[in-house]
Amino acid sequence: MAARLAPKTVLAHLIQRRNQTYSEIVAEFVELGGTITERHLRRLASGERAGTTPQTRRTLQRMFGKPVEELLAPYVPEQVAPQHAGGQMVPVAATGGRITTGNEMEVLDMAASRARAFALAAQSGLGSEAMEQVYDDVRHVAKAYPQRPLPEILGQLVETQDLVFALLESRQRPEHLRQLYFLGGVTGGLLAKASHDLGNPHAALTQARTAFLCADNADHHGLRAWVRGLQSLVSYWAGNPHDSVRYAQLGAGYAEQANSTTSVWLPVSEARAWAALGNPEATRAALERAEDAWDNVQNDDLDDMGGLCTFGRNRQLYYAADALAWLPGEGEQAERYSRQAVDAYADQNHPEWAFGDAAGSHAAMAISRIATGELDGAADAIAPVLDLPTERRINGVVHSARRVHQALRQSGRADDARELQEEIETFTRTPMQTLNR
Repeated sequence: MAARLAPKTVLAHLIQRRNQTYSEIVAEFVELGGTITERHLRRLASGERAGTTPQTRRTLQRMFGKPVEELLAPYVPEQVAPQHAGGQMVPVAATGGRITTGNEMEVLDMAASRARAFALAAQSGLGSEAMEQVYDDVRHVAKAYPQRPLPEILGQLVETQDLVFALLESRQRPEHLRQLYFLGGVTGGLLAKASHDLGNPHAALTQARTAFLCADNADHHGLRAWVRGLQSLVSYWAGNPHDSVRYAQLGAGYAEQANSTTSVWLPVSEARAWAALGNPEATRAALERAEDAWDNVQNDDLDDMGGLCTFGRNRQLYYAADALAWLPGEGEQAERYSRQAVDAYADQNHPEWAFGDAAGSHAAMAISRIATGELDGAADAIAPVLDLPTERRINGVVHSARRVHQALRQSGRADDARELQEEIETFTRTPMQTLNR
């Protein structure tokens, strides 16, 4: 019988000690509510991968009784999962079960997740407290989405959608079904945006179709319009402006009935798609409809979710600037709107602040300045974008930077802007396309 390979991690050692195959461990992992492939588990155990989602970390800790940091640490024979205590290495048992410094917030998050799961499972049907908890989960991630890097919230977003779908698949009271379909539509829409941000328009539109189905089941006009807005957004950045116009127009009737902020978002989304198609008349008409729509806006329960679920004045300024930057004859207007948008997003503590829209506003300003020959001003405008860390280089941000590069190429002064072009090329070579699992 062949000798076993020496385990490289504590996790590999514990798997060997269980005398189970990796496929058996994966099956047990799934039974506990987690999701993992055998290949991913083997790579974690071998030390090849260290990134995990919050759900994976929690499930591994439940299975093996140790924080994931200890499980993925190198295995030291006779001294499993050592920790520092008083400057010396000691076994875990010697710590008396104390939580090591740096793990407290993760442990508290795990405890909160476990408490939430227990509260929901302990009821035969959702009660008011449980329903409020689910709403709070969705509201939290909707507000966090525009302001935090996607790797920090994607795991929670996936878990929240999984929770909502699981509740929909179980027997619920009729009054709760409509609420759950509403929340399913919101989480599906947020995951459509996440798929788009990672450069996967096919997955984004798939999520959006399911979100629209949920909106239909919830019979919620504002949610239907919001999903159409997301489809328009995805199509715009995927280079399909005709589809972007079509989706915006498909949602217009729902937005008119809802009178929510989607009645502003849809026409301003249509405007920048028309601008990408080189149609200044249709662009200006759509921008005017967006401005006029504010006269009748009344926030609905989707708007009350906040964050990505509502459309404010700041985003309207950015979209208008982005649209007008496409049109050679609108340089003055593009500069005015982009300056207002940049100023609007200067305060990172403002509730409407969003790093992606802030970056897009700076890119629109750079393009408008290139059109007037202000290359130094364009470099100043795009500089904050080029300083963004990789985890914030979402699809729309990278495409905005590429539009600045294109504007420089077409300006007739490419030689004068060679250094700036090279900086943009360096930036766009490292987008946030994948996440560590």
